[in-house]
Amino acid sequence: MRDPKVWRTEILAGLVVALALIPEAISFSVIAGVDPAIGLFASFTMAVTISVVGGRRAMISAATGAVALVIAPLNREHGFGYLVAAVILAGAFQIVLGALGIAKLMRFVPRSVMVGFVNSLAILIFTAQVPEMHDVPWPVYPLLAGGLALMVFFPKVTRVIPAPLVSIVILTVITVAAGIAVPTVGDKGELPSALPVPGLPDVPFTLDTLTTIAPYALAMALVGLMESLMTAKLVDDITDTHSSKTRESIGQGVANIVTGFLGGMGGCAMIGQTMINVKVSGARTRLSTFLAGSFLMVLCIVFGPVVSDIPMAALVAVMVMVSFATFDWHSIAPKTLKRMPAGEIAVMAITVACVVATHNLAIGVVVGTVTAMVVFARRVAHLADVTAVVDPDGTQVVYSVTGELFFASSNDLVTRFAYATDPDRVVIDLTATHIWDASSVAALDAIETKYAQRGKTVEIIGLNQPSARIHDRLSGELTGGH
Repeated sequence: MRDPKVWRTEILAGLVVALALIPEAISFSVIAGVDPAIGLFASFTMAVTISVVGGRRAMISAATGAVALVIAPLNREHGFGYLVAAVILAGAFQIVLGALGIAKLMRFVPRSVMVGFVNSLAILIFTAQVPEMHDVPWPVYPLLAGGLALMVFFPKVTRVIPAPLVSIVILTVITVAAGIAVPTVGDKGELPSALPVPGLPDVPFTLDTLTTIAPYALAMALVGLMESLMTAKLVDDITDTHSSKTRESIGQGVANIVTGFLGGMGGCAMIGQTMINVKVSGARTRLSTFLAGSFLMVLCIVFGPVVSDIPMAALVAVMVMVSFATFDWHSIAPKTLKRMPAGEIAVMAITVACVVATHNLAIGVVVGTVTAMVVFARRVAHLADVTAVVDPDGTQVVYSVTGELFFASSNDLVTRFAYATDPDRVVIDLTATHIWDASSVAALDAIETKYAQRGKTVEIIGLNQPSARIHDRLSGELTGGH
């Protein structure tokens, strides 16, 4: 951090992110049904707190649409006090889940789901900008085109100043100087004029309140953690660095508790702003995250009138560029699609479809992961093979089983033996396989029973140590004695 270039990059990145956060936070406040200042306060406290306690450097956490969608019904039906209480409880849930190691579940998210996650986020970021380009004064379109052109060509001149910041400044100067009437940040809502004040949520502290907010708090905790951990993994890949997912999970909880006690609507990691910070602006440290939150409040409180004059076209241009930079274009290239297994393509497409249809990243990731597991199970189920060798004297047959034995592959195992015509002695050689679950043990028991009914004996050999343990423990115990 002693390098002046690093300081400059982090400070300018924080400023660009702060500018981009303003309309987003206001929009998410509208979704949640709260005053715009509530979303801005949440973005300020989330970013500043997570910069200290989070596990992923340079990742931006703030008020998000996913969280707003979860808690909007609670605010609508019970009021703002219950929303704040739910945010605090959600933070507590996240700390507990983080301490229990929920981050380790990320290893079960396959690459095809990650690609679908990234692509669906890019689509959502773009579609969120469409309303800002529909039914607006005609000058919006040349401003938008000019902003995109600046962000494409300005980096060819210099990368000292982030192109998004240059674009925002130039478009704002043009619209103000020329008196061009276009939608501005100020049209989204009134900016706060003072810092948030800490306090307790205005709710009765009773069991009824707890049972009312608990389902919303748990849903918010899970959605927030999933989005944050997926974003952290994405940043790990982009920066080729490692982060502590457990610390990030607990940090998200701490940030939401702080945000709740300061009257904010809660939040989680933001993929769009994180991409601006990491991919577009080149930030790599906690300073950019801290400054993004700090600059946000400074811009709102000190420079509110100036920020209010920023044309929405400038910020829409930034987010459109972010969506194009975020999308994994290589994943849909014809050459890639030809080489990729059909199951992988299906998982990616299902993930994208679910996220775009529901606007809920958590649903898309869960459905995509479950689909990937089904595809994997079907693929592995066909790998279990059985070959039979009868002794020359015809007194014994040896069945060699290869592949993995689990619930999908063991279901067909019972049908692979010639019970009626086999000799009286049957040997099942499991040297080249592994028993994973009770279904496999039950299948072996069924095979032994079918042979026993015909007066034939079965010997199972070649079990490795873990397979022998599960077989010895469960064999004969799975049919209830029938």
